[in-house]
Amino acid sequence: MNFSTKPLPGFKGYRLPLAISLLSVLAACSPEPKSREAVLVAAPPVTAAAAAIEDQSFTNPLFANGADPWLEYWQGNYYLTTTTWTSQLVMRKSPTLAGLANATPVNIWSETNPKSCCNFWAFEFHRLQGPDGPRWYMIYTSGKQENLDGQHLSVLESAGDDPMGPYQYKGSPMPDSWNIDGNYLEHNGKLYLLWSEWVGDEQLNWISQMSNPWTLTGERMVLSRPSLPWEQSGRKVNEGPEVLKHQGRTFVIYSASFCDTADYKLGLLELTGANPMDTKSWTKAKHPVFERGNGVFGPGHNGFFTSPDGSENWLVYHGNNKETEGCSATRSVRAQPFTFKQDGMPDFGTPVPEGQTVAAPSGENGPLVVVPEGVKWQVVNRATQLCLASSAQGLTEQVCDEQGSWIIDPTTKGRYRLVDSEGRFLGANRDLSAWVNQPSQQWQLNAGPDGYYQLLNAADQKPFTMTNCKAEDGALCQDWLLLPTGNTVVSSRQSGKVLSTEDCTAGNNTLVTQQSWNKQGCQQWNWKAGQAGYVQLHNSLNPELCLIVKDDALATGADLVLGNCAAKSSQWALQLLTNGAVSLLSQHTKQVVDLPSCSLFDGVGLKQTPEQSDAICQQFQLRTAD
Repeated sequence: MNFSTKPLPGFKGYRLPLAISLLSVLAACSPEPKSREAVLVAAPPVTAAAAAIEDQSFTNPLFANGADPWLEYWQGNYYLTTTTWTSQLVMRKSPTLAGLANATPVNIWSETNPKSCCNFWAFEFHRLQGPDGPRWYMIYTSGKQENLDGQHLSVLESAGDDPMGPYQYKGSPMPDSWNIDGNYLEHNGKLYLLWSEWVGDEQLNWISQMSNPWTLTGERMVLSRPSLPWEQSGRKVNEGPEVLKHQGRTFVIYSASFCDTADYKLGLLELTGANPMDTKSWTKAKHPVFERGNGVFGPGHNGFFTSPDGSENWLVYHGNNKETEGCSATRSVRAQPFTFKQDGMPDFGTPVPEGQTVAAPSGENGPLVVVPEGVKWQVVNRATQLCLASSAQGLTEQVCDEQGSWIIDPTTKGRYRLVDSEGRFLGANRDLSAWVNQPSQQWQLNAGPDGYYQLLNAADQKPFTMTNCKAEDGALCQDWLLLPTGNTVVSSRQSGKVLSTEDCTAGNNTLVTQQSWNKQGCQQWNWKAGQAGYVQLHNSLNPELCLIVKDDALATGADLVLGNCAAKSSQWALQLLTNGAVSLLSQHTKQVVDLPSCSLFDGVGLKQTPEQSDAICQQFQLRTAD
């Protein structure tokens, strides 16, 4: 194939093969004040069953093809996004930084409009005060499917406080011009947008005040321009402005020079005046603050996060391991701690060499009292039909009500952790304690043939058993029904779109489709216990109807519809997979819910097909609706 290396108009200064701008590159998968911080507590006693804490040190890079990383630590998990080059927004989640290397990539948003569907870059998600309270706002760059001339910012809003969404499209701050690398600055009660765009032969950083996280108001001002020689390697570029606050001071760390050179690097601005919209209020450092070294080339487009205990500051960025590599899929995700000098300026040091061990961020091993984001579940014993619950005194077994007691949160190595509403984690000895990152606090979910699970402790592989169980019940005391509670959203791991109903109606034989999240009742579902260990899925718009296979058909490709809850095909095994996703297996047909052709389009009807191992189009994520 003949690759053109002609510079693309308005394209961030990148000189890439034109084919890369038109084809999907393999997807891979970034601190504001928070109102629900993790709480450090005194360490609980470690029982004999508790295995040694597993080493969570790591080496850079965390993984390949990870340009423009953004990372946040929130409620006991790290969340990471990176540029995908596709029409899908990918996020990874893990309770440890090292775990992100093998965490399951989840597509939490996708677009099909040819005017804005493609070439997704530089996702950032920020917890801001929105019209309905604190929400995560995802700002990203995308553009035309044909080329990179139409790149511009767009903003999504989360349904609740979960960084993984679901997300609703809110708008574009500047839909009719070329603009990239959006970020937010909060200062003196006002919100500002930072971004980058070209003027002549210079790529500049800009700033403007906002009336909400997706709407500009008032004038635009140049924040920085590539005026110094070290900002002009290859091309004159300032981009990727990122906010860093420390002890009352506000810095903006930005990327400088052409990203296709080994001299892509970081520069610094400080807000030394009172008004961010006054150019005289900003002071630029005369020298770069982070640049190539130790065999790492082109380090840039960074983000910041703090360790779980808040004692350490960390830098996340991308870099290359060869001087000849540029600004495409060769860039990989890297992270390392940094400090501040005596004069209050950040000291990023030099890039950590590849292969050098980096200790895990402080506080990862707790003890932490934290409630991860997620759906609440009932854990129902098969023998007694009682629910596992928690109280101030510890574990209890009680008659089930409508509320769930547990968040079942995936960790690493195919494990889950069960945490109650007080931030206490279920351990091997039926103890509830703060998170100390031990295998004894993690569980493998072993599915039986009829929808029930055994909870096998990761430390000793012993199943969790109901107490005071009758002898005749035997192994049934180790079987548990896992049942989500409340209004849940079922989101495709492939498209990020949610299970809905055709035209948002809910009559008999209404097709079940996927749609972009828009807060409608037809996109919310309730789970009820069915026969044996199976469940039924009721649409919130019409709770009298259930998800079924149309006409109870056994044929592959049969439609999924709303129908009579007495239908043979209304019973589903809710399968929790080792990667944190779920699948739905029909008791009647022995086939699973499938997204045909892995489509990204709204309105595509869900069907049943034979189960395939690791098929992303048959996997879904459960989210809360608020």
